[in-house]
Amino acid sequence: MTLVKGCEKVLIVKIILALLFIFSINIVRAKSPNVVILFTDDQGTIDANCYGSKDLITPNIDRLAETGVLFTQAYAHTVCCPARAALMTGRHPQRGGVWNWTQGDMNSVKGINMALEEVTLAEALKPSGYRSALFGKWHLGAHRDYGPKKQGFDEFFGIRDGFIDNYNHYFLHGTGFHDLYEGTTAVKAEGQYFPDLMVKRSLNFIDENKDNPFFLYVPFNIPHYPEQALKMHEILYKEMKDPARRSYGAIVTTTDYYIGQIIDRIEKHGLRDDTIIIFMSDNGHSEETGNKIRVENHKSGYKKDHFYGASGGGSTGKWIGQKGNFLEGGVRVPAIISYPSKLPQGAIRNQIITAMDWYPTLLNLCNVKKKPNAPKLDGYDLDSIIKDKDAKSMYSQLHFAWGNNWAVREGAWKLIGNKNNSKMSLHNLSDKKPEVINYAKDKPDIVKHLLSLHKYWAEDVSPKSYD
Repeated sequence: MTLVKGCEKVLIVKIILALLFIFSINIVRAKSPNVVILFTDDQGTIDANCYGSKDLITPNIDRLAETGVLFTQAYAHTVCCPARAALMTGRHPQRGGVWNWTQGDMNSVKGINMALEEVTLAEALKPSGYRSALFGKWHLGAHRDYGPKKQGFDEFFGIRDGFIDNYNHYFLHGTGFHDLYEGTTAVKAEGQYFPDLMVKRSLNFIDENKDNPFFLYVPFNIPHYPEQALKMHEILYKEMKDPARRSYGAIVTTTDYYIGQIIDRIEKHGLRDDTIIIFMSDNGHSEETGNKIRVENHKSGYKKDHFYGASGGGSTGKWIGQKGNFLEGGVRVPAIISYPSKLPQGAIRNQIITAMDWYPTLLNLCNVKKKPNAPKLDGYDLDSIIKDKDAKSMYSQLHFAWGNNWAVREGAWKLIGNKNNSKMSLHNLSDKKPEVINYAKDKPDIVKHLLSLHKYWAEDVSPKSYD
């Protein structure tokens, strides 16, 4: 009888220890949510059903909005590179040297690459036990001495430059070059659809890391041209009369389809309540409709005059502009954050936010402290805005710069200029038809004021020593 009671005590102790272990895991899980960033490429200002585009089929982006917070005044940047730098560092891209197109071909002479001294989200999360992966598009400098695995990511599979043909995996501008890598090792997968390859890697990563906190960055290369949608999605738009919108709609729905696969896998493992999902586009829709192969013997194998450009079928609503300029249609993008267990669901926020804000917001939500010696952040923690629709936006000004061009906004006024200030345009966003009228000649005092703001900012963000 004594032996039996002793066994019972041992069993009780084991049960208690097991329960404590499970409890401790849950505590860690609660303090360390998973992070997934779904960053689409050239998705227009209102190009999702939840943003009012009723002619598009985007059920998975829509369910993120239903389970999260949708932003109506979210800003990325004019084009890919600066938007990605802002997202990854929480800083103005110029601080890390991303002021123009970054190096594309890994094997070419070293060009512009984001400074390694910049601290990416992957690097910031790593000390807290996060395993990080990037499957998709890097586009912050392709040189082998730089790239995702040099900046905190444990795994990288994808393209190091800006875009590829989705089936032969060649960059198509100029004479072309192959761009599909595992780290810095070239991958040959002729005929295999790149979005499918990158999402399969994402799903495997979720499977392998479901029991520990992970950071999964999925920068899609679509709906960016070439608009090679899945056939099953092209069929959905066969009755649409506008061929540009038909092509663009199909590739947006293909993008949405793969977003759904990632959400489904997270749900399959019971991780949805403990996973922060951020959705955003890198810039407005593309009007690069003239792109075609212009040389004989192109490295991709495509013949001269093969078309691969955009359809130009994106939508901006009442705004004007597109990828590559500082009008609202170029820089204002869809953005959603979903974290069902901790943040509001089905909410809409109209305050200004930027791609830089996700960095400090995630550090807060993940209970991760910024290192004292880490570079200064320009973004803001969105906690107050997410939780309160009436909270004040942290931005009194917005600044953009790319190449020789720049823009500054204060209130409803936006000034767009260039390096030599030879041509400037002043617009009022509160106009019935925003940014159509140029007030520069009529409002010289406002031009002078905004120009002074830009000059001060430009000096502040110019690359400094990291010593």
